[in-house]
Amino acid sequence: MRTTLNRVLLGLIGLVLLVVGLSVLVGSLDMQRHWDFTMPGWWPFTGPKDVLLTAHSRTRYRSDGWWWPVVIAVLGILLLIALWWLFAQARSRRLRQLRVDSGDGQGALLRGRALESVLASESEADDGVEWAGARLVAKRGGPEARLVLGLEPHATPRDVVAGLDAAVLERARTSAGLDELPAEARLRAVRHRATRVS
Repeated sequence: MRTTLNRVLLGLIGLVLLVVGLSVLVGSLDMQRHWDFTMPGWWPFTGPKDVLLTAHSRTRYRSDGWWWPVVIAVLGILLLIALWWLFAQARSRRLRQLRVDSGDGQGALLRGRALESVLASESEADDGVEWAGARLVAKRGGPEARLVLGLEPHATPRDVVAGLDAAVLERARTSAGLDELPAEARLRAVRHRATRVS
């Protein structure tokens, strides 16, 4: 969800900046006169001396009592949205480390990335899996594994998922001393060129 929202917001911001940048470029370089073309009437810049806001536009609502409260409220809302977005990027639910019972009463710390790497490499070793990616996220009940598997053309999804649960996840649960390791696996078909049969 957050990745989709990031892409949409970045796309919209990029589109607005592109339109503003093109309008400034066309107007400041006086491209209409040099290249002999006309711009639509809504285009904000038509010549090198044009400005984004004219003196009339800047001072039109200055005497109205509602103008400054509305401007400050809109800018405040935009600031809050930007701060929310920034903090949402910084907040990661990725599991950094996991305490493993070593039997001596003290325990050991297992890095989350190490377990992710093992999950990915063991998943890739299974028949029918061409590539794999793994990520551990922190949940209230304990860690949860999220895997993405690229399947080869001959792979059967049911067999891949059964092997993943019976072998890869079971070894990860046992080695980390976990009672359970819930997992979400996303299967993707790997595209290959068609082979010719003669």
